This record gives sequence, structure tokens and C-alpha cells, in this order.
Amino acid sequence: MTPSRIHHLLDQNLATRSERPAIRDCDGETYSWGAYAALVQEAETLLRDRGAAPGERVLVVGENCLSLPVLINACSRIGVWAVPVNARMSSAEIARIKTHARPVLTLYTSHISPEAAAHAGSAEALDTGFGRLRFEPGTPDPEPIPDEADAPAILLYTTGTTGDPKGVMLSHANLLFAAQASVGLRDLTAEDHVYGGLPLTHVFGVASMLMASAQVGAMVELVTRFDPARLYSALLDGVTVLPAVPQMHALLMAYAEKQGISRLENAKLRYVSSGAAPLDPAWKRKAEAFYGLPLQNGYGMTESTAGVSGTRNAIGDPDTSVGPPLPGVEVTLDLALGEDPEVGEVLTRGAHVMTGYFRNPEATAQAITDGWLRTGDLGRFDDQGRLHIVGRSKELIIRGGFNVYPPEVEAALNDHPAVVQCAVIGRPAHGDEEILAFVQPTAPGATDAATLRSFVAERLAGYKRPSRIFVVETLPAAATGKILKHQLLTRFAALLDSSEA
Repeated sequence: MTPSRIHHLLDQNLATRSERPAIRDCDGETYSWGAYAALVQEAETLLRDRGAAPGERVLVVGENCLSLPVLINACSRIGVWAVPVNARMSSAEIARIKTHARPVLTLYTSHISPEAAAHAGSAEALDTGFGRLRFEPGTPDPEPIPDEADAPAILLYTTGTTGDPKGVMLSHANLLFAAQASVGLRDLTAEDHVYGGLPLTHVFGVASMLMASAQVGAMVELVTRFDPARLYSALLDGVTVLPAVPQMHALLMAYAEKQGISRLENAKLRYVSSGAAPLDPAWKRKAEAFYGLPLQNGYGMTESTAGVSGTRNAIGDPDTSVGPPLPGVEVTLDLALGEDPEVGEVLTRGAHVMTGYFRNPEATAQAITDGWLRTGDLGRFDDQGRLHIVGRSKELIIRGGFNVYPPEVEAALNDHPAVVQCAVIGRPAHGDEEILAFVQPTAPGATDAATLRSFVAERLAGYKRPSRIFVVETLPAAATGKILKHQLLTRFAALLDSSEA
């Protein structure tokens, strides 16, 4: 039977490999596909008994643990939309999502997350075997039920927005397509051991990690909070596939360096990828030397169910693109930008494009035209058909009449050995735009603004060089490690004020 709902992947594994490992929970206990399916059955009964019905929403406030995939599959069995929300969000942020999603029930993974426990305590939630449960006030509010595969399976709220939150509706068909695309890109098999450090409250974690593994019966090792020492131990304990973001790789290599380790040895790792941020050549070479493997790159977003393109490069390949479009995915560029005839907004079409924004037809119409999703990202194609992301259309800096793409400036700063990561933004100043760079060093005092200014002067044209560079302890980031640029001016307002005084 061809799967038409995401829980059908679990059913297939139950039928063919019930005793094989499916999930290693954050406490180290491993569950077979049979044990996993039994827990899903329990959760389904719990939700049905509490009144969950097809077309309604169940909010899950949590962090990575077995309860999250169990509840996602239980919701699929009922026809309920799962709404995974990161427990580290503030109470106000969660309240806004609740107001918009109107869930019939809210579950909190309070047993593994202090933040989830705090939210559950404020909500006076009841204990269950899967966390704590709250009945939400109000009457049932089901949505119409579309055809089987087109029905929404998961509702994800995008990070970094202000005002009313946007709920991205991902259908069963979206997630099944994304799972198959990830399997093909990584050559996943049932023998693989996937490191689950990416949050299941984010599209990368739920689609490219959880669903892809279920597609072939691979085991996922769930990790509640990223820790470089734990990741290093896991790599020596059988992990074969490591999907991650640049910050995770950088912190792992910094940890290894402190232990006097320059290269990963005695590991079964065969595939390693980086997403959510551009690669620069020097950093890519360093990571490949550490892993002894090619560092693959990819591109996607919540609205595209994670995957749009991806690389399959050999080690040492200098390519820093995000690869060609995935099979079944169309990509084109809207070149109506003006200055650079090769750079345009990335548009994509295919089975990976969301069904729309929940209860927001205006935003949906702005985002999707004739099936084409406007990503808001700027890109170009090289002569081999590989896509290069050069920045966000809203983050494009125009300085002295010239276009400056923040990733290019960030790549120059990241080349410095004392830099872990950085973020570059523009800000209006004196009728022009100034370039502000916020840099996180490998250790306090490892570098300073003057050193970095001299460093990038050799790598960037004058109009691309940061007006001001701020060396800071940490950068604001989402649970995925993605830097939240919209928070920079607020977070470092005191630094900005003091430099302007």
C-alpha cells in the first residue's frame, strides 16, 4: 500500500521490522518499531478519550523526546493536526499561537523540559503518560477535512515573525514527499543511525530527520539539547548520518580542539550535512578535514517542507552552492531586481510547497502564485545548474548605490580562526545604509573589532566592509541554531548606543 498519511510509514515498519530499533530516546533507552507503535496506540486512545476529532488541532509544547513523534503519529491516526511548539518560547509567544491555532488540547513534555514544565504549571495541566495535558477552553473548532493526502498533518509556526503568528500548513503529501526526497539525497537505509539533534518543532527535524528515517526504517537518536561532548560520544557510538546546522559543527570542532583532537577517528559516520546558513570555502574545508567526509549543503524553508535543493559533492569539492533542485522540484528566479542580471528572488514549485498559511488567505495569496512559492531569498544559478543563495530580499543592503549581500560579508568574517559565527545586517544612516556585524568569538578575548576590521579589509571591497563590528558573547538563535537577525538591534541596543555616544 502506498502511504497516504504519515503514520502509514510507522505501520509499514511495524509490519516488516517490528523488533528492529526505531528510536533511541533522550534518556538513552531504545524502542523498537513494535514498542513505538504500541505507545502511539496509547496516545491515540488518550487523545480520542479527551475529545480530539478530525480537523482539530493538538498543540504539543516540548523539546525532543519520544513523546513528540508518538503524539505526531497519534494525531495522524485520528486526523488531528499536530502543532509542535518549542518549549523555550516565551509564555506570550505560546499564547499568541494558541489564540491563532485554537487547539482542543495542549500537551507539554514536562518530564524532559524545565520550560515545558513551567508552561504546564502555569496552565494547570494534568499529568499523563506523555507529559502534562490541558483541555483548552471553548467549543470544538474543526476544520473541513480535505482528501486523504491533502489533509494537513502538521501546523508549524514560523520563527522570527512579529505581530500575528503565521501557521504553515503541511499536508501528509508534503511530508511524505519530503521524506522520500531526503532518503534519496542521503541514500538512507534501514541500517542507518541518524543523530536527532535538530528540534522536532522545526521543519528540518520533523521532515528531513524523523519522516525520512521512518520512510526506510532507520533509527533516530533523539537529543533534547545540543551538547558538543554528547555529540562527539554519539559519533563514536555508531551514528552514521549527521544532519546539523553550522553552529553545531563549529561547537563540535571547538570542543574536539580543546581535547587535542583534530580529526574524527574510529567512527561509522558516512554522511554529514549543514543547513540553515551559507557555507564559506575555508570553513567547509576545515569541517571536511575534521570529519574526513564531504560536507553536504542544502536549502529549504518551512513553507517548502524543508527541501528545495541539495548537494551530493565529493570531498574537497570547492562548491559552496546549495546544489541543484531536488527531483520533482522546480526552481526559477524572478530577476526583477535591477542591478545584477543574474540574481533574483528564488521561486519554487512542486509537491513540497505548503498548502498555505492557516486562516490567512491574504498571506497565502502573496506567497503562492500559480503554484510558485515566493521564498523571499535571493539566488543565482551557476553554469552547472546549481543554486547559490546570496541573501534575503528583505536583508539586502544597498550602500552607496551598491548591493551588499550579508552572506558574503559573513563569509569573510567567518574565515577568521577566532570566529565561531556572525550575523550582518543593514540599518538606515544619513540617507544611506550602514553595515553592522555582530561576531561570536571562540572564547572571550579571542579577537576584537580592530583585528577583524583589518582582516576583512583584505577580503572585501570597501563598500562591503562593516561600518561597525561588535564582538559579543552569543548571538540570539532559534532552537535550530538559526540566528534570529530581527533580534540583533534590540538585544545589543546598549552596545549600539555606547558606540554612538
